[in-house]
Amino acid sequence: MTLSTLLIAGAGQAGYQTAASLRQEGYDGGIVLIGDEPGLPYQRPPLSKAYLQGKLTSPALRFRQAEWYTQQRIERIEARIEAIDRAGQSLRLADGTRLHYDHLVLALGARNRVPAVPGITLDGVLGLRTLVEADALTARLAQAWRVVVVGAGFIGLEFAAAAVARGLEVDVIEIGARPMARALSPTMSAAFDAAHRGWGVRLHYGQGLDSVLGSEGRATGVRTTSGQLIPADLVVYGIGVLPNVELAAQAGLAVDNGVRVDALLQTDDPAISAIGDLVSFPSPWAAQPLRLESVQNAVEQARAVAARLAGKPPAPYAALPWFWSDQGELKLQIAGLSEGFDTSVLLGDATSRQFSVLCFREGRLIAVESCNLAADHMAARKLLARHTDLGAAQAAVVGFELKAYEEATRPPA
Repeated sequence: MTLSTLLIAGAGQAGYQTAASLRQEGYDGGIVLIGDEPGLPYQRPPLSKAYLQGKLTSPALRFRQAEWYTQQRIERIEARIEAIDRAGQSLRLADGTRLHYDHLVLALGARNRVPAVPGITLDGVLGLRTLVEADALTARLAQAWRVVVVGAGFIGLEFAAAAVARGLEVDVIEIGARPMARALSPTMSAAFDAAHRGWGVRLHYGQGLDSVLGSEGRATGVRTTSGQLIPADLVVYGIGVLPNVELAAQAGLAVDNGVRVDALLQTDDPAISAIGDLVSFPSPWAAQPLRLESVQNAVEQARAVAARLAGKPPAPYAALPWFWSDQGELKLQIAGLSEGFDTSVLLGDATSRQFSVLCFREGRLIAVESCNLAADHMAARKLLARHTDLGAAQAAVVGFELKAYEEATRPPA
């Protein structure tokens, strides 16, 4: 497939990977990568982990240095996109510039969901998704004494672990009944609850954020939906994200929990593809179209679109979802999607903080959660990818080992 100009809207993980993979696939046309953040494209996952802990500098976050983009003939533009003109196949930038495309890849990602409560705009209330926000938080942490984290999801708990490790008092409020409930089994949730409490984090479940309290324009604490008052000089929210669908919707593209794409990651406009946190897509791993917020999904969707645009035979996107989270000395790794599981099997001792939980639905293994067991995680990804027939009763046998089972059932090379 020969294209003269390919525009990539969004310079995060998905956008960068699309550009890099196009060149790796031999695409020789023009590539323009457009992002509205200043500086070189960078990784986001370390922001709430190693970067916040001072283990990484901002240059180390970059995917590539400036020279690489020049060498690969990838033009970078730092600008906000104002509109998509589908009829004219062009983008209009904030300064009025129009950029023509033969094909457009939307990789616009998502943004933090901001709690709609009184006091949310007070000084000392921040989200954590961008480098600018991470830098602001790093500066605040050096002066803070007590932090309230709103939301016990991955980002919130990663931040909580980093903050308590720095000696701060940390309270986490969560509207649900347990941490990371949307993604984890109760067994794994309980282990992370115990770990955070052991580090000194105070967890408050069944409580949302009612308001942020302040004095002279600065946050001084929060009031929860149950009326509890918690003092704080820093409030960090992590209650999920909203996909950046506005440009696509204004252009008339179908939107349903993200920009809707088909199995080839194409929108209903043949000249526009969409990938990453932005999109709702059909998957063999889910009964309904889903939207995933993960590096793995962004990278693999980018590679799939790049291969198709470079002329390889199109193939439905069918990659197995997997995720990870680093919290303190705990590394959580998840293979598959556990939603709707009806049976689980614990491998190992949850109190040892080195164990796995196998999740089954109607007798079929659908997900594996591993804590500090990378070997189990890698075995799980291989087993799930080949649609293993491992059953719960078999996994529950004393002495069962996931890695050994994967090796014993591996098809001949």
